[in-house]
Amino acid sequence: MLAQDRNRQIDRPATHRVWRTVGFPIWLYLSWYRSRTIRQKRVVWAWTFLSVPLLFYVVIRFYPTADAFWLSLHDWNLLSDMEWAGMSNFGRLAADPEFWQVFWNTFQYLLLGTPISLVIAFTIAYYLDQVRFMHGFIRALYFLPFLTTAVAMAWVWRWFYQPVPVGVFNNILAELGIAQQPFLRSTSQALPSVLAPAIWAGLGFQVIIFLAGLRAIPQSYYEAARIDGVSRLTILWEITIPLLKPTIVFLVVFSSIGFLRIFDHVFNMTTNDPGGPLNSTEPLVLMIYDTAFNGFQMGYAAAQTVVLFLVLLVVSLIQLRILRDR
Repeated sequence: MLAQDRNRQIDRPATHRVWRTVGFPIWLYLSWYRSRTIRQKRVVWAWTFLSVPLLFYVVIRFYPTADAFWLSLHDWNLLSDMEWAGMSNFGRLAADPEFWQVFWNTFQYLLLGTPISLVIAFTIAYYLDQVRFMHGFIRALYFLPFLTTAVAMAWVWRWFYQPVPVGVFNNILAELGIAQQPFLRSTSQALPSVLAPAIWAGLGFQVIIFLAGLRAIPQSYYEAARIDGVSRLTILWEITIPLLKPTIVFLVVFSSIGFLRIFDHVFNMTTNDPGGPLNSTEPLVLMIYDTAFNGFQMGYAAAQTVVLFLVLLVVSLIQLRILRDR
């Protein structure tokens, strides 16, 4: 009994310290909370729930972005200490001809992939919306490529591009009496060859979003137009497309970001020669990966990351500015 009382006396100061550290702030907060009005309590709960995603974005998004900016001003190879380099990494980028080739490749993916994919997706969605027989099944078929792993898809398409007798496309060309095409081994055909499966992969998502936008348009507009004898082309141009503007803005920005960040298809379809012949298919993300994890030039890779971030930001803001409602 004496030993137990002695232990209690020894533990009591520690308990008091824990209470002063943890319990007192909680008691103080509860006292403050009880004195608030209902409106103020709602605000407190709103910010409490918002703090979770805000904390997530600060830790997962904002901090790594700020750290990349800081790292781009240093030279670091993962083994030695970081050395201050100032703007030398960006000056090296400006004088690097390979960077400008990769930069142009990245914008080709954007300038070709975004409009082509959106036009194809809208065409499919527009006519699919008018189909009633097996509509759900057909819609699921279009969505399947979006669920397929990009690595598996890239390797299947890579097999399609192989020479005779393996490649499907060259076998079809041979049956038609057309000469074989180099596809991934050509400086002029490699980029479109990589872009084709990338467009096909994202088609299902775009079709579903367009279908949702088409279904959200009130039928009263179409009924009034038909009563007035308006042609289908005029209905499409004057009613459907303007009312789809929010959907188009979302898909343009979403698709543009996806094509500017393209990596999986290029990396897996040009594994033996990353970036294609003479870097004809290499995007900026692949260059960042190669610089960081093959060249171990982390500061230089961070500078490339900063450039990509700024490009994404500028392109998104320009698109939102152009496509916004006036």
